[in-house]
Amino acid sequence: MRILPRGEIESLERTRVARLRFPELAGVFSDRASRLRSLAESSPLADYLKLMAVLADAQQRALREFTPPAPDAKQVEQSFEHNMPPLQPATAPRNAPAVLGLLARLLDDVIKADGVPAAAAEACAALRKRVDSAPGEIEEIADALLAAGYDSVDVEPAAAPFVMAALQVYWTGMAAAFDQDKVPSGPFGVCPVCGTPPVASVVRIGGKYDGYRYLCCPLCSVETHLVRVTCSHCSETKGIAYHHIEGGSEAIKAETCESCKSYRKIFYQNKDQFVEPVADDLASLALDVLMGEEGYTRVSSNPLLWQARGD
Repeated sequence: MRILPRGEIESLERTRVARLRFPELAGVFSDRASRLRSLAESSPLADYLKLMAVLADAQQRALREFTPPAPDAKQVEQSFEHNMPPLQPATAPRNAPAVLGLLARLLDDVIKADGVPAAAAEACAALRKRVDSAPGEIEEIADALLAAGYDSVDVEPAAAPFVMAALQVYWTGMAAAFDQDKVPSGPFGVCPVCGTPPVASVVRIGGKYDGYRYLCCPLCSVETHLVRVTCSHCSETKGIAYHHIEGGSEAIKAETCESCKSYRKIFYQNKDQFVEPVADDLASLALDVLMGEEGYTRVSSNPLLWQARGD
């Protein structure tokens, strides 16, 4: 039996583990909508989860008809050479009228949907008017959301999920059409495609992904493999622990790091095959409260729930 040197072992590992999972356009948002409705059945946040399910269904319809812009070939090559995400908001093409058009469509769909609470419909209608009357304000919100990174954001919390939903459709469409061979490894802790911090991670089941942990991008929907028992924020492998709510689902835990005192949630498909990172993260705010009480800091936001800075 031949003992492989370190470099050869790493090369072999890369051939075994799929580094990236790209979004499946046929169901990326409709699957989220279904999960949100399922989680709403037993959640104190039922009304909000159902509203976000309506929004996710609208996203799926918009994505189906959206033609993403082609990235600049020179910029893509430069990003690859410098090991930087090729579709990061600072450099990727962003057509403001297209984003505003997506937002208008999403809001129109939510407003006319059955079962949407009157207060939510009124808020959406007010935001819809601003798309036409004050597009610059909407662009400022979009800029703030895209630049938020690990932090909270200084925008209206009620408007943020809807503007972010339009940006998700836009970036998911771009990512799905992107040449996977042009995606570099990228800086640690952010999506190698768009540079956004992950919302959570999922240990997948089935096929080539079976048993592997993937970090889930809340903007472009790409998932990136990360070795388990590793802090997704600082890359530390010591002092990693897992916490869950006693009596709660075994499919969800908070992965904490004693080095940076941060946490992110991790979901296990072998415990619940239908887990969806954005939906399940949103529906498990009780775990966030628990981790805050234990002194750990959440290092990135959920795209469907934003707090104003200082809250």
